Amino acid sequence: MVITVSLVALFGLVLYFLLRSHRLSAGSAFVAAGFGFFLASTGAAGPINEMANAIVHAIPNL
Repeated sequence: MVITVSLVALFGLVLYFLLRSHRLSAGSAFVAAGFGFFLASTGAAGPINEMANAIVHAIPNL
């Protein structure tokens, strides 16, 4: 778990700086995929899925 959280932080930080510098390339896609993969294996996956489901269900009511 400690390694996974560390990788999430690392990939998140790299992705943040890539997006800020507008350098989006194949390497950025790898970083984004790695960030999503490692984020899905943390405890944050449940709340993120619940939030996404709530947004999807709220859209038709707008």
